[in-house]
Amino acid sequence: MKVKRALISVSNKEGVVLFAQELKKLGWEIVSTGGTARSLREGGCSVKDVSELTGFPEILEGRLKTLHPLVHGGILGRRSEELHRQQMAEHGISDIDLVAVNLYPFIDVVSKEGVSLEDAIENIDIGGPTMVRAAAKNYQDVIVVVNPAKYSAVIEGLQSDGDISLKSRFKLAVEAFAHTAFYDSVISNYLQNTYIENKEGFFPQEVTFPFVKVMNLRYGENPHQHAAFFKEPLAPRGSLAQATQLQGKELSFNNINDLQAAWEMVGEFDEPAAVAVKHTNPCGVGVGETLLEAYIKAFEADKISIFGGIVALNREVDESTARKMQDIFLEVVAAPSFSQQAQDVFAQKKDVRLLEIPAGMGKDKGTDYKKVSGGLLLQDNLKESYTTDQWKVATNRKPTEHELNDLLFALKVVKHVKSNAIVIAKRGQTIGIGAGQMNRVGAVKIAATQALENIRGSVMASDAFFPFKDGVEIAAAEGVTAIVQPGGSQRDAESIETCNKYNIAMVFTGKRYFKH
Repeated sequence: MKVKRALISVSNKEGVVLFAQELKKLGWEIVSTGGTARSLREGGCSVKDVSELTGFPEILEGRLKTLHPLVHGGILGRRSEELHRQQMAEHGISDIDLVAVNLYPFIDVVSKEGVSLEDAIENIDIGGPTMVRAAAKNYQDVIVVVNPAKYSAVIEGLQSDGDISLKSRFKLAVEAFAHTAFYDSVISNYLQNTYIENKEGFFPQEVTFPFVKVMNLRYGENPHQHAAFFKEPLAPRGSLAQATQLQGKELSFNNINDLQAAWEMVGEFDEPAAVAVKHTNPCGVGVGETLLEAYIKAFEADKISIFGGIVALNREVDESTARKMQDIFLEVVAAPSFSQQAQDVFAQKKDVRLLEIPAGMGKDKGTDYKKVSGGLLLQDNLKESYTTDQWKVATNRKPTEHELNDLLFALKVVKHVKSNAIVIAKRGQTIGIGAGQMNRVGAVKIAATQALENIRGSVMASDAFFPFKDGVEIAAAEGVTAIVQPGGSQRDAESIETCNKYNIAMVFTGKRYFKH
């Protein structure tokens, strides 16, 4: 009876000794390399080195060991093809029936602070992906295993039936191709993002996006949709993928989606800030001298909509803020940290999801992408440092320092509101938000209605220019004293004239902030 042969060479050695031992019990011969061979021998498993199989030593500091015809011929040779069998016999190539390989820990290496390009390059696996792809291509004859979690299923199949089914072989092959594709994608993205200058307007000709599943979700946006949450393998500090959940039920699809909107928005502010979000739009935003003051402003901005919402804060949550937040039901509260006293307060309501997200997203530009049918849209993120001294005063009256501060606050909020968007603000608090309207004057009306009598003495921000003066006229009639907008409409003169008529200060930023 022909002896079955397994080639085992792994970086992740979880369960590999037991796997090899079980194969040995079934009469398999084990071929291995380097550290894996040492681990197997230490576990009491007899092993043949690859160099014994090939008659060629490992050279180039281990860079060359498995790239040899006696290895790849044994993997790629099709047992059902007479020509393959003849050529393998002619060249002394023996079958390799199972390949258990996982790859150099590139992610672990480049995740370390201060890693050099040389270290990163040295930890790019060459032989491993080649063996995995070869085995996956010849899955009908070769079992390929890249995931230690699959060892037991392979052993059970071999023990009960002497083999595993063709369907199981194919599934393992598909997993193997995904494994190498993911690995190469991580490498290309890391090198591109770390060492290639991303000039304005530049995107590479080909892009890949490696993600690894964090968890299945109960459902998607609606109960009849399946969903899961994936993360980048090198997710940056301060991103949702780095969050730690301290308490509460599992996050839902909509929780995560809303949380992203809230976390991006609260990251705009250097001073203590609180952002409440419903359906990815802010319903209340506040800044203050303390986090408690900021949260109270966000809460009082819209006491109805905040109920059951997502709240993000940019400071450690203390006990007093936590107690105030317990007055209503909130789905998720996210912050860089929570004091122990604050955690004790929230523990009284177990359903509230608490998330610690490390600070540090900063204002570095990244890439935003949106899936479309059969394609992908890429663009720069809108993170930036604001310079109000570059704004152009378009009216006779300049904004006061107080108005200028509120205009900047309102602008930071409006860029995160679905277009067409209007934000009315006063003393570091949103008092009216018009979101996602088909025309701009409609957004102004909604924001003004929400602000009610508090609108007098407030400021207004628009994500894009006013195509007509009607939106400005409504704001003037309601008592808005200053407006910030991009400018650039053919009818700008009409809006400026209206502002001058009512002694309103208006500034142009030259930047539009559409959000769709």
